[in-house]
Amino acid sequence: MIGGSLGTGKTPLVVVTTLAMTAFAANSVLARLALADDDIDPGTYTSIRLATGTLMLLPLIFLSRGLGPADAAKSGSWVSAASLFVYAAGFSYAYVTLGAGTGALILFGVVQAVILGTALVRGERPGWGTYVGLTAALAGLVYLVAPGVSAPDPTGSVLMVLAGAGWAVYTLRGRGGPDPLAATGANFLLSLPFCVALFVLVITFDGGRVSAHGILLATASGALASGLGYTLWYLALPLLTRAQAGVIQLSPVPLAAAGGLLLLGEPLTARLAAATVLILGGVALAVVTPDRRTN
Repeated sequence: MIGGSLGTGKTPLVVVTTLAMTAFAANSVLARLALADDDIDPGTYTSIRLATGTLMLLPLIFLSRGLGPADAAKSGSWVSAASLFVYAAGFSYAYVTLGAGTGALILFGVVQAVILGTALVRGERPGWGTYVGLTAALAGLVYLVAPGVSAPDPTGSVLMVLAGAGWAVYTLRGRGGPDPLAATGANFLLSLPFCVALFVLVITFDGGRVSAHGILLATASGALASGLGYTLWYLALPLLTRAQAGVIQLSPVPLAAAGGLLLLGEPLTARLAAATVLILGGVALAVVTPDRRTN
């Protein structure tokens, strides 16, 4: 049953979590496959991704919660939907120029940095490892995007930073909600007016570009990697500690890099390798360091 318990056994949890993280990594590879070869413009890709994600999530919500579109929409918010749209649009436009692994590294690095930074601002008192890890992760991000021969495209990097910030805001707003799956479906639904506006702008000023291959990749990203991927993640999330969830969410980075290497022939540069060690190692240290107890 969708939304039901995974039980106490570790095997189902491992399987579901692995499938969810593979889906997250697949989003990067699918976007790069579609956009690098100009099979579809990024605005149309974004619109199809969120629309097909909605079409996948709403039936799942109906089957598990008995909620129709009108009732499901009440679980979301316009601010969260706007954050979701900013993430998806920035993600698509960034992958016109960024490699799959580089984009995933920037995205998930920014997400974790914003979430950890927000915790500090809100008065949480983490241990020293959190400060060291956050500093290392930020240094890795700066090193990755710093000017140089092997630096990623600056415009694509800025767009992916924006996407990461959007996803971090979306995550922070949804954390601890009573029904994250219903909220996700609702926010996908509420994001559609933004998609329509973007699509109109694309058609008006750019003319748009679309092919059957591009539509197929965008649909796979929306319905499978996003719709089903998020559903699996929300099945697993209640059974994970905060530290486990934080570390696990780093796994799409090497998976996306491997996908880019195998499917797209993208090179693994020394800069990307060093930045990966700094960012993944830093965030892992930050999320597993226990908070200091308050008196």
